[in-house]
Amino acid sequence: MTNLYSLIADAALQAGNRSLIEEGGKVRLRYDELAQATARYAHVLCDSGARPGDRIVVQVEKSTENVLLYLATLRAGLIYVPLNTAYTPAELAYFISDAEPAIVICDPAKAEAIQPLARDAMLLTLGADGTGTLPDRVDAISEPDFEIVARSHDDLAAILYTSGTTGRSKGAMLSHGNLSSNALTLKEYWQWQDGDVLIHALPIYHVHGLFVALHGALLNGSTIIFHRSFDCDKVLADFERATILMGVPTFYVRLAAHRDLTMAACANMRVFISGSAPLLEATFDDFARRSGHTILERYGMTEAGMITSNPYDGERIAGTVGYALPGVSVRVSADGHEVARGEPGVLEIKGPNLFRGYWRNPEKTAEEMRPDGYFITGDIATMADDGRIAIVGRAKDLIIAGGLNIYPKEIELAIDAVPGVGESAVIGVAHPDLGEAVVAVATRIAGATVNEAEVLKSIADRLARFKQPRRVMFVDQLPRNAMGKVQKAELRKRFAGLFA
Repeated sequence: MTNLYSLIADAALQAGNRSLIEEGGKVRLRYDELAQATARYAHVLCDSGARPGDRIVVQVEKSTENVLLYLATLRAGLIYVPLNTAYTPAELAYFISDAEPAIVICDPAKAEAIQPLARDAMLLTLGADGTGTLPDRVDAISEPDFEIVARSHDDLAAILYTSGTTGRSKGAMLSHGNLSSNALTLKEYWQWQDGDVLIHALPIYHVHGLFVALHGALLNGSTIIFHRSFDCDKVLADFERATILMGVPTFYVRLAAHRDLTMAACANMRVFISGSAPLLEATFDDFARRSGHTILERYGMTEAGMITSNPYDGERIAGTVGYALPGVSVRVSADGHEVARGEPGVLEIKGPNLFRGYWRNPEKTAEEMRPDGYFITGDIATMADDGRIAIVGRAKDLIIAGGLNIYPKEIELAIDAVPGVGESAVIGVAHPDLGEAVVAVATRIAGATVNEAEVLKSIADRLARFKQPRRVMFVDQLPRNAMGKVQKAELRKRFAGLFA
């Protein structure tokens, strides 16, 4: 059986009564409770009308119950579709319409706004405190037995939506085989050990927190110390008994600046892993100097999970993302032809971790694939003679703020619709905490007096908070080249010191 949950269930049997999730100093779930707990959730999903292959759209806050919901979805052969909790109802309308789920699960406070969007789907609720109609139904299940639904390597386990430069998100279809192969590879490559304890302070609606962190700990039978969000003081306090931290660069920026980060404080820690956005060399060096640990930086994306990693044993070099993982093929190319080592080009990848394509979008899938099966990542990279990869740029103006991917076009469309705005260009500007911050540069139509505050107020209900610009700067006109294309590089240079 290829069902990813069967691998997790086997590991849970080996772990016995070890704590699985701890939060606030309390054990929330043990490994020997996992089988019955996920069986109850799986019963509720199926009793609510879901059948193998159906989509379960989930927009709920991080919680132990959310983890159980995810694992029960796998167990029942359903397809998990997590959505960023910051998305507004206006944004959710597209995702629900595109996924056509059997069940939509949301926070109780949002149920009234989301109910009209659910259409033919069953709407259930789950709050951050573990209450809602879903847990109520779970508690009412008297018979917890539920056989794991057989899945093949290619059967879908999850659909994760990625942003697009046109503003329309694409659903990346990830199979049980994709997720299993990547999780097992990382378990070996990062040398997970008996007794490892993971600090989990990431959200669980994207690849990093949901797959990379959770799968690694679950397949190793490791205890997970849950944090609903990243708090330096609380995370540092957990270093005494934890061994692994996975985080975005923002975590390490804040830790490196914290007075309590010392070699003694990190003595029990085995490895610090960073991803989701580029790690600045200054942060890499500062953290090593104060903690005595060299951060292990890796590279991945929604469509493939993890692709490359600096070695666990071996040199970890700042500004690089290491080597292709075992079983994964990478190349740096121009139009599908490899460039010379050391020369920049588009990174292309192939392997068992590569997704099954974009949900109901075969045209876009074909557009992003080479005839020989390599996927075009859109990231600009170089490859050293020994195969080490460095990501040096992005081909599509992607902004990564606090580890979250943001594409400018959607924001530009929202700003352009604000009365008084002529046109806008959205860029990423270096930010000491977030890595990059969203900045909008706009023009006014003749006679208009629209200002920054008015723009931000106008788009507040149209865009998730993390997409909204930190600043809106007005100029007389946007710089353009001879072909009329806005020169965003010039804008980035002009406003480079905005957050210095």
